[in-house]
Amino acid sequence: MIDTLPTQSKILITGAAGFIGFHLAKFMLERRYFVVGLDNLNNYYDPKLKEDRLDILRAYGNFVFYRADLKEKPAVDEIFAACRPEYVVNLAAQAGVRYSLENPYAYVDSNLVGFVNVLEACRSYPVRHLLFASSSSVYGGNKTVPFSTEHNTDHPVSLYAATKKANELMAHTYAHLYGIPSTGVRLFTVYGPWGRPDMAYFSFTRDILAGMPIKVFNHGRMSRDFTYIDDVVKALYRLIGLVPKANPDWDEKAGPISESFAPYKIYNLGNNSPVKLSRFIAVLENCLGKEAQKMYLDMQPGDVIMTYADVTDLEKAVGFKPETPIEEGLAKFVEWYRKYYKV
Repeated sequence: MIDTLPTQSKILITGAAGFIGFHLAKFMLERRYFVVGLDNLNNYYDPKLKEDRLDILRAYGNFVFYRADLKEKPAVDEIFAACRPEYVVNLAAQAGVRYSLENPYAYVDSNLVGFVNVLEACRSYPVRHLLFASSSSVYGGNKTVPFSTEHNTDHPVSLYAATKKANELMAHTYAHLYGIPSTGVRLFTVYGPWGRPDMAYFSFTRDILAGMPIKVFNHGRMSRDFTYIDDVVKALYRLIGLVPKANPDWDEKAGPISESFAPYKIYNLGNNSPVKLSRFIAVLENCLGKEAQKMYLDMQPGDVIMTYADVTDLEKAVGFKPETPIEEGLAKFVEWYRKYYKV
C-alpha cells in the first residue's frame, strides 16, 4: 500500500542537478514538497547544463541546494544533520558503461564510497524510506528476456554494472542490520529533454545536425528498452511512498528474490518494449528532418545485445504503465534540444 506523502514531507534528492534528479525534483517542487538537493556538479559532462537545470529548481521557494560530494562523509553527515530528511532518493552516481573502462576509480568513489556514506547517514539520522537508483546493467550476460527481478544478476559485464549490483547488496545489508527500509529501482535507458550528453541519442542528435557521422555499434542490431523521463518520474514519485516491510516468513526457495526478510524491495523501471537501435535512429532522423551519416562498428566491451524490462511487479505495486512511445519522446527531446542549443 502506498503511504500518502504529506506536502510538508522533506525529501533529499542526491544528484539533483543530474538528468533524472532534476526532473524528479521539479515534479516534487510543483506539488509543494520541500526538496533538499545535493550534487557535486562534476565535469563528467558539461557543468553548464547542470547549472541551467539548477537555475530552474532554485526558482522554487521550497528548494534548498547543497553542493557536496557523496564521497566526503563529513559533508554528507552535515547535510543530513541540518535537514533531517524523511525520505531519501539517491540518484547521484558515476554513470556510463564505457567510461568505467577508462576511469574505474570514479565509480569506486561515487558508487561505492558515496553510497555507503548515504547509508551511514540514513543510519545516523533515521529516514522513513531510502529509494535508490540501480540499473538494467546488473542483468549483464543474462540471455532470458524480458529481464525479471526474479532472475539471477551475478554476471555483470562492466564495472559500472558491478557497482550497481553492489549498491543493491549494501542496501539490503543496512535494511537487515539497521531496519532502513530500502527500495532499489533498476532503470532502463532513460531519455528525454535535459538529458545526458554522453547518451547515444544526445550525441546522435548533435552529430546529425552538425553533418558529422554517427557511430552505430553492433551495426544497429542492439535493442534497448528506451524509457521516457516523464514515465520514470511518475513511477519514482509513487515509489517514494511505498515503504517496503520486512517479511519474517520470507524463504529464498519460495521467493520472490526481489523481496526479503528485511524491509527491502527491487523493481524494474523500463518501457517494457525494446526498440532496435536502427529503428531508434530512423525515428530520430524523422524528428530532425535529416538523414544521418552512419559509421557501422562492432560491439564495444561492456555492452549488451538487448535490454528488456519485465515491469509486472511495478505495475501491481503502483499502477505503473509506460505511456510514451519513442516517436513522441524523441520529438519532445528534439524540440528541447533545438531550443536549448539554438539550432
